[in-house]
Amino acid sequence: MLSVKAVVFDAHGDPEVLHVADVEKPVSGFGEVIVRVKACALNHLDLWVRKGIPGVKIPLPHVLGSDIAGLVAETGPGVEGWSEGDEVLVAPGFGDGVCGECLAGRENYCANYKIIGYRIEGGYAEYVKVPVGNLLKKPSKLSFVEAASIPLVFLTAWHMLVDKAKIKMGETVLVVGAGSGVGMAAIQVAKAVNCTVITTVGSDEKAGKAEALGADIVVNRKVEDVYEAVKGATSGRGVDVVVEHAGAEIWDKAVRSLARGGRLVTCGATTGPQVSIDLRFLYSKQHSILGSYMGTKRDLLDVLRLVEKGVFNPVVDSVFPLEKAVEAHKRLESGEQFGKVVLTLD
Repeated sequence: MLSVKAVVFDAHGDPEVLHVADVEKPVSGFGEVIVRVKACALNHLDLWVRKGIPGVKIPLPHVLGSDIAGLVAETGPGVEGWSEGDEVLVAPGFGDGVCGECLAGRENYCANYKIIGYRIEGGYAEYVKVPVGNLLKKPSKLSFVEAASIPLVFLTAWHMLVDKAKIKMGETVLVVGAGSGVGMAAIQVAKAVNCTVITTVGSDEKAGKAEALGADIVVNRKVEDVYEAVKGATSGRGVDVVVEHAGAEIWDKAVRSLARGGRLVTCGATTGPQVSIDLRFLYSKQHSILGSYMGTKRDLLDVLRLVEKGVFNPVVDSVFPLEKAVEAHKRLESGEQFGKVVLTLD
């Protein structure tokens, strides 16, 4: 048995449960490719899976990591169009390929949808096995670290704003948490459609970085009331769209910030999943509350075209070697990062 280096956890818990171990090298089956991982970006999903998600059973030991960039190392039977050494990034999600949703190109609606690094082995390892349909050519202008910072968050932000909220030119968008991966990407997506962007940050240092990304108005939630700031910035009207992924902590202010007919689209619950809503307020102001989960490969291809044109740019907060995964998790968990935290392998 050939073994490779990986970071695994054998029990749920704090970052310290992560440790380097020798694991069996993956072997490609029909329609599968082995990727030699050069960089793997972290997501909040990694933190949730490591801690343990109620009702979700994760096979242990487990290898995290959904955002992968690297080199084709081995191709299995039935794989065409890829050769050893090709520089690739990996689309993080895939459906079963046979249901009506998958056949309609809506694989993120598939009942059997899977995310690499969630309940199947991910990219915190020297090698990872992926379906050939999840391989995409790495943009030539990007390093492996930058490429790994693109897929999950830009895919999610694009699906939230373009597919679900259907943003239109000239609308005003509130992006919660500019320093998060989704927030960083959502600002860029909204600006690409010529929207006015209001965003929230937790420090003055992050405010400057949000402005550099294109945000028109930045609200430091530590010193300003988000709802009052939005109300003042929009002359009392509110925003057309809210991009929300924080959950309980910001929910009430996010809903109140909507203009009549506004849409709130959410993809996460970082500060807690339980929220309340006044239905009278919802229907009288004709608001829409939209859930969004990942996106399609078509979405990611659209994103990558705009990356190649320089419209979208990854934002890297910090880079750690694979062996420092504990420190990387602590960095992301601290909330002090602006952009993506990335692990690298030689």
